[in-house]
Amino acid sequence: MKKAVLVLLLLAVVIVAGAAVSTSVLWGRINEPYKGYVAGEQFVEIPQGAGAAEIRRRLLDANVIRDELTFRAALRLKGLSQSLKAGEYRFDRPMSAGEVIEKIARGEVYARRITFPEGLTMADMARIYDMREFGKAADFLEAASDATLIRDLDPGAPDLEGYLFPETYALSRGTPPSRLIAMMVNRFRASYTEDLLARARERGMTTRQVVTLASLIEKETGREDERRLVAAVYTNRLKIRMGMQADPTIVYALQKAGKYDGNIQREDLQIDSPYNTYRHAGLPPGPIAAPGEASLEAALDPADVKYLYFVSRNDGSHVFAETLAQHNANVREFQVLYFRRQRAGTR
Repeated sequence: MKKAVLVLLLLAVVIVAGAAVSTSVLWGRINEPYKGYVAGEQFVEIPQGAGAAEIRRRLLDANVIRDELTFRAALRLKGLSQSLKAGEYRFDRPMSAGEVIEKIARGEVYARRITFPEGLTMADMARIYDMREFGKAADFLEAASDATLIRDLDPGAPDLEGYLFPETYALSRGTPPSRLIAMMVNRFRASYTEDLLARARERGMTTRQVVTLASLIEKETGREDERRLVAAVYTNRLKIRMGMQADPTIVYALQKAGKYDGNIQREDLQIDSPYNTYRHAGLPPGPIAAPGEASLEAALDPADVKYLYFVSRNDGSHVFAETLAQHNANVREFQVLYFRRQRAGTR
């Protein structure tokens, strides 16, 4: 009985189309896998509001389906003409017309991935967003200026700097930047757990202070074994009202002023900016980058050490010191003499 109904449906399609094709041939075409494109993969964009005729045309132009009649017959048999969904679809193997229709009806849109590493500013992220052709950098920054998304955690936030969580996100084509920004803020909320909130309250820190400190840690080191040590240095400095004197805050201030050329000069330490931690005591007024989970954890769990200083060993690690005399000796060993040896070795 069911087969008879299917045959009648096929006959109806054939008659309407006025095509000289037998139902048996049409039945074979509907179920036969087809791949008319030469490349290994083919993408088809189906816009919002597109009807069956427009979808059919796009699939035909992309050589994903064999012909118009086969598509119409398969669509009638599947009964999915009102279920086809918009989006970008990827095809990479021979598929029958029925399989193609079912894929679109399920909404299996192709999701492209975009990765934002830890330690990026909103401007850095906007450039990646633009370079990967997900949209314009200006649109990303405009969406990232909506501080209402984090207002309950940080009432004074002027934007979402520090709250766009570094992660890999999967986006379908046409996803608006506001949707991506919301995903990134939601990911931050998931990482900034109730436990971290409680620990922040115990330490008398606001969310903004935690994220700001975490952003300094993120910019200073990428080593897991150093995060809590860097956190201790800055926490110890805060306790004795010693300046942070963090070079990453100078870079951030220069970037905001459009003056950063990749290097910090001595005169840059005098830049007139609230982010200049050489001139202004305490933490900068807000985050200078997006910290990851490890840096957020470290900000609330600094190591139990008395370190007040650290300097790079020029291999990705740092040497820490409790006194200025120790620090000066480390600077001489790992900066002055190191680069002197480097210059001598190039001669």
